[in-house]
Formats: sequence, C-alpha cells, structure tokens
Amino acid sequence: MPKTQVSPVTVHPLDKNGFVPLYYQIQQVLMEKIHSGAIAEGDLLASEEELARTYRVSRMTARQALHGLKTRGYAHSQKGRGTFVTKPKLEKSILHLRGFTEDMKQRGMQPSSHLLEQTVVRAGDDMAESLKIFPESPVMRLRRLRLADGIPMALEESHIPLHPFPGLERISFEKQSLYYVLRESYGVRVAWADEVIEAVLPSREEAMLLTIPSNTCILSISRVIVTTEQTPIEVACSRYRGDRYRAQLRVPTTTIE
Repeated sequence: MPKTQVSPVTVHPLDKNGFVPLYYQIQQVLMEKIHSGAIAEGDLLASEEELARTYRVSRMTARQALHGLKTRGYAHSQKGRGTFVTKPKLEKSILHLRGFTEDMKQRGMQPSSHLLEQTVVRAGDDMAESLKIFPESPVMRLRRLRLADGIPMALEESHIPLHPFPGLERISFEKQSLYYVLRESYGVRVAWADEVIEAVLPSREEAMLLTIPSNTCILSISRVIVTTEQTPIEVACSRYRGDRYRAQLRVPTTTIE
C-alpha cells in the first residue's frame, strides 16, 4: 500500500530573526520527527513547493532542507515520485579499528553472519608481500556476509596467515568474531591499519548478496592490519552498502595550516 504524504503543517514555526539558517531549521524539525517516529521510514515527505508555501520561504531554501536530509542519509528521492524517508546512514569511523560484531553491538543492533567461504589457499606474490610471508605460504581465506538486525550490511573478505595461528582454519566463523578469537585465543594486540577507501559499483554477486540495485555505489575499504609487534596479520577488503554507511573522519586542528 502506498505511503501517505507527510504534511508539513504540524512542524514548529521558524525563527526568521535568528542566526540559524532557515533551511537548517526545517531540516532539524524533520529529523526530530524521524527520530521520534512521527515520520516513519518510507513516508513521502512534502515537496519543495509545499515546504516553501508552508514555511513562507523560497523554493531554494526548501530544496536545501531536503538536500540536507538526503546528504545525511535521512531521505532519498525517486524520480517522478518524490522524496521518501529512509533510515539514517551508520557512521563508519576510519580512525578507530573495530570489528563488525563489536561495532554493531555498540550501536544496539544484533550482528550475525552468513559464512560464504572458509578455505586454505596459497599466498600469491602480492599477498605474501603485504603479509611479509613467503609466497605459497598457507593463508585462510574468509568470506562473510555481515548482517545487523537481519539486514545485509557488508561483505568481508579476509586473508590471515596460518603459520602464527595454528588451528585457526578449523574454527567456524559463522558466529565467532575473528578479532575476538585472535585476541583471546592467540594473544593478538592490534596496533594500526593501512586503509584505502573507495566508492565503487558492486559486482552482480555483491549486489545480490547486499540486496541493492547494481547501479548503487558501495563503500570499499581495503586494509592491512598490523600488531603491536609490527607484524601484518590480515589483508582484507570490506564492501559496505553505500545507502547504509558513510565514512567519518575527525581531523585534529594541529594538522590544519
């Protein structure tokens, strides 16, 4: 059944004499209603013209308000239909190393995994160089579809050298957290990671597993995890749904000149 349009007449009057821009005031009121549940996911928002008429602002101001909602992940537009409410995007901090399981639990969501592949393969030249091991050394390849509250969120592919972690390949990671096992069973302490972040189009398989259209960009993060002993222990690539994630970076003021 089609969603009914959300009327803007119930929002609070704008402070037209204050310092806060009018478009931002409209945006904040709509966001508060989304958070409170007064406006639900899938609801059709008022159009630019209707917002402009209700608040007695220009259409450009109304357009900025709706654009701000879309930029922050609270809405999306469908050509010829209008702007609809969506769930806000999850912030993926690129300055903090945190596994998917821990990340989702801290957000109050229930993490789960579908194990796609867990095999032992031989390291190629590039893989061996990244992990500082000999070519043809055995590594465990782990591919998982990661879900939160039952919704597909990310695809992860990891390669871990087996020499430092005997028996790792015999542990099922359908329910186990990889980083928890490395930390608690093998005493691994992660120090840092080199990461490369890209916006890419998904493969046909990725789009199917993530349940997204094939023309929807995904957030790809390739990384090498290094321990406190300066030993690389994982080469991985995570593909996050672009409609559910955005990268977050806090830059210290000391780096700005």
